[in-house]
Amino acid sequence: MLMTRRLIASAALLAAAGALAPAHAQQTIRLTAAAGHPPVFLWVKLVDEFFIPEVDKRLAAAGGKHKVEWTRAWGGTLIKLGAESKGIGDGVADLGFVSTIFEAAKFPTQNVSYYAPFGTDDIGAVTRVVNEMQTSIPAMGQAWSKSGLVYLGGAALDAYHIWTSFPLKSVDDLKGKKITAPGPAANWIRDTGAVAVAGNLNTYYEDIKSGVSNGVITFATGAWGAKVHEVAPYVTKVNFGAQYAGGLAINRARFDKLPPEVQKVMREVGAEYSQRFAAAQSAAAAGLLKKMEEAGAKVSELSPAERTRWADTLPPIAKTWAADLQAKGLPGDQVLHGFMNGLRKAGAQPARDWAAR
Repeated sequence: MLMTRRLIASAALLAAAGALAPAHAQQTIRLTAAAGHPPVFLWVKLVDEFFIPEVDKRLAAAGGKHKVEWTRAWGGTLIKLGAESKGIGDGVADLGFVSTIFEAAKFPTQNVSYYAPFGTDDIGAVTRVVNEMQTSIPAMGQAWSKSGLVYLGGAALDAYHIWTSFPLKSVDDLKGKKITAPGPAANWIRDTGAVAVAGNLNTYYEDIKSGVSNGVITFATGAWGAKVHEVAPYVTKVNFGAQYAGGLAINRARFDKLPPEVQKVMREVGAEYSQRFAAAQSAAAAGLLKKMEEAGAKVSELSPAERTRWADTLPPIAKTWAADLQAKGLPGDQVLHGFMNGLRKAGAQPARDWAAR
C-alpha cells in the first residue's frame, strides 16, 4: 500500500510539472553573421541594427518557438572583403553581405549598373530593377545558388561622384591625373586622359594622402566613412548614378535546414532590408555631403552639358561588356537591355543609352 501511495504521489507530481511546462521547447538556432566592411558603412550597419534584431523580434512575436543566437563578425574579422561569397558558401559564416562589385568573376551580371553609368541617382529604383532581373533572368539568380547562397535582399549605393585633391570643372581637368576607382568604375574615366588606380574603401584615404592617386570615384556615404574629404576636399557631383553593389545572403545548406517559419521571416525581413537601405542611404548621402561641406570640403556640381559630354567621351563599355558575357554563354544583351528598360520604366532619363551605343 505504501509503495502504491508513493507511485500515485510521484505520478501526480509529474503531471503537475507537465502542466506547468511550456507546450513546446524553444529551439535555439546558432548563426554567425559576417562582412568584409565594418558597420560604419550602412549596408553592414543595417544588418547589425535592423535585420538581426528584426528577425529576433518577429520570431518572438510568432510565439517564441525559435530563437536565433547570433555571433557577429564585421570588418573582415572572419571573412575578408571580396571573399564573402566563398566564406558564407563554405560555411565559415552563415549569413552576411556579399559585395558583388568585388566578386565580378562570380557575379558578372550583377555588375550591370557599373557598365552603364550616368543612369539615375534613385537608389530604390536601381535596387528594384536589379532585384526583379534576378528573378526574371535565370542566369542572374543562379549566380547566387551556384555559390551555395540564398539571396535575401539587395543594396544599391548612392550616386557616385568624384573626390579630388584638385579643382575639377570639366572632363579636360582629368588629363594626366591618377584616379582611384573600384573595379569596373575604372571604365568611367577611360579616354578622358586620366589613369585608373585600383583600390577600395579601406585604401582610399592612404592612397590619396600618399600620392598614389589624386582622387577617387566613390559615393558620399562611403567617402564619409573613409574620411576621403580630408585628403580630397574637392567634391564634384558628377552623378555617375546609384550602383547595385551586392546583397544579403545566407548559406544555402544552412538555410534549407532552418524551420519553414524561420525561412519565411528571413525572406520577409530581407525584402524590407532592401527598402529600408534605399531610404536610409538616400537620406544619409544628402546629409553627409552637407557635413563634408561644413567641414571645409568644396562641393560643386558638374554642369548637365559637361556630364553628357563625359558620358559620350567614354567608349561603348556596356556593349563590350555584354558581348563578353555573350561569348561566355551568359545573357549579356538581355541583362543590359533589361537594366536600361527598367530604369526608363522607373522614370529615369539616363545620359546615354548604353544598349544602343
